[in-house]
Amino acid sequence: MASLSLTNHFLIAMPTMEDPYFAKSLVFVAEHNDEGALGVIVNRPIDMSLATLFRKIDVPLDAGGLGDSPVLFGGPVQTDRGFVLHRPLGTWQSTLAVSSDIGLTTSRDVLQSLGLAGSPRDMVITLGYSGWGAGQLEHELAQNAWLTVPADPRILFELPHEQKFSSALQLLGIDPANLAGHAGHA
Repeated sequence: MASLSLTNHFLIAMPTMEDPYFAKSLVFVAEHNDEGALGVIVNRPIDMSLATLFRKIDVPLDAGGLGDSPVLFGGPVQTDRGFVLHRPLGTWQSTLAVSSDIGLTTSRDVLQSLGLAGSPRDMVITLGYSGWGAGQLEHELAQNAWLTVPADPRILFELPHEQKFSSALQLLGIDPANLAGHAGHA
């Protein structure tokens, strides 16, 4: 039996999600296989701008208009490390190819290019990531902790962070106001 892969999907936290790291979160799954899953939360800005981050890591930020962009909380794992979700895929040193045009990069060269040339222009920068061990995400799905839907790059890269959660729900035809805070089993 082939295993389910949620790579390049959104995980939408159900209202019953009690984990404070994930309550009301929208997670982009960059990799999901038999060994586990890796993703980044894409709708939770932290109190840090790109200008502040670039100063802290001593990378010039000369590309206009990017300095005020927020850095996001990507998840509770390695919160001192940056993760850049971007398109186009590019040829960076440490990139996980999620699809033919979306990558998740952890190497400094993508930040240097962003700072000097403003490329890649479509990007989400997080501190930390979200990770699940083998079978852990599948267990959470069975417990109705998450809804899943194929990721929409427009939601990832074009919408304000505060609209991403409800827009992902709308991909499923769900009005966020009608999402129940409890789950049933048939």
